[in-house]
Amino acid sequence: MSDSGQSVLLATAGYDHTIRFWEAPTGVCYKTLQHPDSQVNQLQITADRQRIAAAGNPSLRLFEINSGPPSALTTYDGHTSNVTAVGFEADGKWMYTASEDGTLKLWDLRAAGCQREYESGSPINSVALHPNQVEIVRLPAGNIRVWDLAQNACSAELVPDGDKSIQSLSIARDASTLAAAYVRGSVFLWRLG
Repeated sequence: MSDSGQSVLLATAGYDHTIRFWEAPTGVCYKTLQHPDSQVNQLQITADRQRIAAAGNPSLRLFEINSGPPSALTTYDGHTSNVTAVGFEADGKWMYTASEDGTLKLWDLRAAGCQREYESGSPINSVALHPNQVEIVRLPAGNIRVWDLAQNACSAELVPDGDKSIQSLSIARDASTLAAAYVRGSVFLWRLG
């Protein structure tokens, strides 16, 4: 992950319960954090590069990246299965999580507890925050839903052709295109308006 004009911050994790930070140009691991609860399903770094979220089963831990002895700042509980998606709002004031338990949760990082919860009725594989910061795209059971956070309502639903199993989503930085990757290697694009 990088910001133009700044050095690259690269982090990896997996089933060994260890988060590793790397010097991207040299490939040298310079720092590790332990995630004792479970495997790490996904990582996300805040835009200011001060914190990293590690999604596990069934909780999420938020770590301070540049602190002395590494330790979790906060643990976010509330899901009942693997947390499969995590992301931050551009200013780092709130984050979202989604899970195989079929819920999408919004967390204010300045307050305790989940502020909003949405039920999808099926496991959620992937979530992407629209660059406008007021729409969130989630992926329950094959259909892609665009959720307007200000209106608290579904503003669009994209239905892929055929019986496709979508694994992940991504939105272009200029908000022009939504990409959906399928299990069997296909990628489909939708123009956003």
